[in-house]
Amino acid sequence: MEVYKHSDITGKIIGCAMQVHSFLGSGFQEIIYHRALALEFTKAGLQFKWELEMPIYYKDYTEPIGIRRVDFLVENVVLVELKAKALLEDIHYAQILNYLKVYKVEVGLLINFGEKSLNFKRLIL
Repeated sequence: MEVYKHSDITGKIIGCAMQVHSFLGSGFQEIIYHRALALEFTKAGLQFKWELEMPIYYKDYTEPIGIRRVDFLVENVVLVELKAKALLEDIHYAQILNYLKVYKVEVGLLINFGEKSLNFKRLIL
């Protein structure tokens, strides 16, 4: 069995997201899922920051070129991007891969609450 980097943390995050989706289902705005997921993270003992402004870096330059908000940074090692879309598109996957690259974070989760079943994808830079 292959073990992925930070799989213990991503497993807890996915479990929390499943709890939220199980209770709320689909159809709410992203902010509702953000708030519910923050409660589940706290209950699970996960350290997190949400709506965190993070610097964007270009290549190997040490000075940031801008700032953007991320949905969640969990345990300072996993970036979590939430969506509440009927269907995820390639642009959503590209977005989180770009975030991982410019924020210099190795592991990310794209979680979509907008579908009938919870949809999530673990991405590694």
